[in-house]
Amino acid sequence: MSSSTTFADAAPAPRHAPPILEIVNAVHAYDGVVALDNVSVSAAPGEFLTILGESGSGKTTLLRLISGLEKPYRVGTLKLEGVDVREVPAFQRNCTTVFQNYALFPHMSVGANVEYGLKVRGLPPKEREARAREALRLVQLQEMYDRKVHQLSGGQRQRVALARALVPRPAILLLDEPLGALDEKLRVDMQVELMQLHKQLGMTFIYITHSQEEALTMSDRIILMRKGKIEQAGPPAEIFDSPISSFAAKFMGVDNCFEGELDALADGWASVSVGGRRIDGRWTGKAAPKLGSKVAVGMRAEWLQLADTSPEPSTGHNVLDCVAEASIYKGKYLDRTVKTPLGPLKARIWDAASSARNPSFVRWKKGDCIVMNA
Repeated sequence: MSSSTTFADAAPAPRHAPPILEIVNAVHAYDGVVALDNVSVSAAPGEFLTILGESGSGKTTLLRLISGLEKPYRVGTLKLEGVDVREVPAFQRNCTTVFQNYALFPHMSVGANVEYGLKVRGLPPKEREARAREALRLVQLQEMYDRKVHQLSGGQRQRVALARALVPRPAILLLDEPLGALDEKLRVDMQVELMQLHKQLGMTFIYITHSQEEALTMSDRIILMRKGKIEQAGPPAEIFDSPISSFAAKFMGVDNCFEGELDALADGWASVSVGGRRIDGRWTGKAAPKLGSKVAVGMRAEWLQLADTSPEPSTGHNVLDCVAEASIYKGKYLDRTVKTPLGPLKARIWDAASSARNPSFVRWKKGDCIVMNA
C-alpha cells in the first residue's frame, strides 16, 4: 500500500483473484536433515491460512522462506503478489512477522517500538506517529503510546508486537506461534481478537501453530505438515471430520485409533477386521487400498456411548462388549476408559449423572467411525 492508504481503505479481494502467495516445490535442509521436501503452497488474498504441525514438521521453516529470513536450497516458484521474490531480501518483501517471543526493544517506548520499521523506511516523524497510533488503536492499546515496554503485561506486549507488524501495512501478515507464551484464558481472548482483526483488515494472515484448537478456531484453511511434507490440506471442518491418515486423525484429536485389515470398500463405506471383530465406517483416506491392506479405524471419544445392557440391534451402529476401567474427572466432562476386544477405548461423558455406572457395552454410529490410510 502507499503511505497515504489507511487500514480503513482495505477492501475484500475480488473473487477468483490470483494467489497472493505462491510456492512450488520448495526444498530446504539443515546439516543434511530435510526440513521441507518439495512443498507447494498458495494463499488467496484475504485468506486466514494456518500451517499446523508438530515440532520439526517444517512449518516454521516454511514461514522463514516466505519472509525471506531463510533462502531455500531449491524452489521452483516463490512469488508474493505475483512477483518473483526468490532473490529479494527480507526487508524488501511486502510481509511482516509477529514472533512468539515478541522481539520488542526493551529500552524503547511502545510508540517507538511500533514506529521502528517506519523509521528505518525513512518516513517523517508525524506520519510515523499517526500510523503507529492507528495501529495501536486496532489492537486496543491506543492509550499506551508513551508507556515503557517493561510496564506491560504479556498480553499487552503481544499486541504491541502485532501493531508493529501491522503498521507497514503489509500484503501478508506472518504469525509464528504468537500465542504460545500466553496463559490459557488470554490465548482464547486473543484468538477472538485476531479473527476480528483479520475480518476488519481483509489482509492475508499466515499463522503457524502446533495447536489444533487454534487452527480449527481461526482458519479459513489448514495445512497439516509432517516431516517436511504436507500431510493434508483443506477447510477446518474437513480436516477435523475426515482425516486422511492415522497421523492426521491423532493430531486432530481422534482419541481411539486402531489398525486393521480392509475387508470391503464401496460407495464411500468400508468394513475392517480389527481384533477379530468387524467394524464399519466411512472411508476418508486417499487412494483406495487393496482389500486385505492395513488401514486405520478411528472414533472420537465424544462419539462413543456406554450402556449397562445390550443396546437394541441397529444396522447403523457398531457395538462391542466392554469392561469398565479408569475414569478421569475433567470438570466439564468425564473421560472413561473401557476394555474391549479392540483394546482400550476412551469415551467422553458430558452428562455423568445419566451415564452407565458399570458399562458392559459400547456403541457408536457407523457414520461417526472413520476408516483411513494407516
